[in-house]
Amino acid sequence: MWRRVTSLSPFISSSKPSIRNQAAYGGKIWELFTTEILTPAKAGISSDEKTPFITFVVGGPGSGKGTQCAKIVETFGFTHISAGELLRREISCNSEHGSMILDSIREGKIVPSEVTVKLIEKEMESSKNNKFLIDGFPRTEENRIAFERVIGAEPNFVLFFHCPEEEMVKRLLSRNEGRVDDNIDTIKKRLEVFTALHLPVIKYYSEKGKLYKINAVGTVDEIFEQVRPVFAVCEATK
Repeated sequence: MWRRVTSLSPFISSSKPSIRNQAAYGGKIWELFTTEILTPAKAGISSDEKTPFITFVVGGPGSGKGTQCAKIVETFGFTHISAGELLRREISCNSEHGSMILDSIREGKIVPSEVTVKLIEKEMESSKNNKFLIDGFPRTEENRIAFERVIGAEPNFVLFFHCPEEEMVKRLLSRNEGRVDDNIDTIKKRLEVFTALHLPVIKYYSEKGKLYKINAVGTVDEIFEQVRPVFAVCEATK
């Protein structure tokens, strides 16, 4: 079981690029970010088993976050909490917010932060694990602020899966999962929302020294080889 804390020490350190001329880079400021994996001694990670070790996993729809989370769970024993799956579960069980969530997803919009954060909090509190992968969250600055206020903690680090838009569209159209948001019109809206709202979140965590950018193009194993060293640092603290 985990306990709330005010803040957690990062073990990822990023350079802080100037964003004064970000327009010159076509708005893709995340391509400027670099990351250093710190040693456990530098990380300052608590060994207290009741302190949550939180990883945010962000990236565009179809960037492969869920696939990589499954490998992280298998290899390093984290509990995977998918924000999208929690919302779809609320829809399927006709919960209090189910209709509103369904309408938001169909329109490619962001579900209100308080709703999503409360669902995440419930999952964390019901887990006996203290290591969490929170997948597909935060999607906006409002999400981020609501999480810190409600949960009382920041992530230890953030994985950002960077994938070209054309590749994400191709993956989404080919996965055939029967999801209401896997159609070309909704996909385009989701990508527009992602581009508009994720940049401040990515910038914030880069400047906090918590962002780790992953090139999400390649085979599943090739991509995981970029992910593995980040979590190996966590394992080394046991």
